Amino acid sequence: MSSQRNKADPKRVTRRAALGLLAIAGPSSIWASVIEPNFLSVTRKELTLPRWPKTLDGFRIAQLTDLHYRPGWDDTVIVKLTKTLKEEHPDLITLTGDYVIEDPSSLPELIRALKGISATQGVIACPGNHDRWHCSSSQLRKEFEGAGMAYLQNQGTHIHIKGESLFVNGLDSIWGGRPHLQKAWQGHRNDQSVISLVHEPDIFDELHLTRPLDLQLSGHTHGGQCRVPLLNYAPARVKYGRKFLYGHFQKEQSQLFVGRGLGTVGPRVRFACPPELVILTLRAF
Repeated sequence: MSSQRNKADPKRVTRRAALGLLAIAGPSSIWASVIEPNFLSVTRKELTLPRWPKTLDGFRIAQLTDLHYRPGWDDTVIVKLTKTLKEEHPDLITLTGDYVIEDPSSLPELIRALKGISATQGVIACPGNHDRWHCSSSQLRKEFEGAGMAYLQNQGTHIHIKGESLFVNGLDSIWGGRPHLQKAWQGHRNDQSVISLVHEPDIFDELHLTRPLDLQLSGHTHGGQCRVPLLNYAPARVKYGRKFLYGHFQKEQSQLFVGRGLGTVGPRVRFACPPELVILTLRAF
């Protein structure tokens, strides 16, 4: 056989490659736009906190973040979320911001969709950048408190349980609001463990050095929203969410967990990064 016959035709190779990409792109686009955004994953993780009270070993926190609720589009995943929360029986439910995208009228619809979620120590929310861009502080407070949830914007609250007192605070959005650390930590006692709800994760570098902080819960990044399978690589990064994209981080005695969220921004697509409910079990040394 001649060497000429062994040579591949460049046009034929290019055509085959293009057809192969199209064959992959079709099912992938359907998965990313129709299936994965409605698929709820549950991430369960145990965190050992150095200052966590021994009497509260096993305290369970559910974290919801970045719902970006689109009425008529996100109802399937919200129904799955509320059902799963009832089955999990967490001690505390935290919501770490970005409940809307642009339309403030979607906020009361989301609150109605979440009606019925509960935990023994309550539900606590803080704002995200989209909430502060498109909703007033008074609207956010009215909607959450009207549904029996606590809304913390540069504020803290005390949780008393089993003879212990925990301090939980919520910081205003770093990008969309006016964060005030002194106000957020006002009322904290030195003997109290601190759980801080902060939408944008990158402030962790500052907080763990300047404030009493046992655990920071954040979102904002969506975990990248679309990732490259196997490589676990997220091409897109967002302001104030570039250092800590997703998961668990620790610096000295402070820890951070960044959830990948439930909703989407831009096209309603997720790929290799499904909507997530986080269940954290806190352990004492």
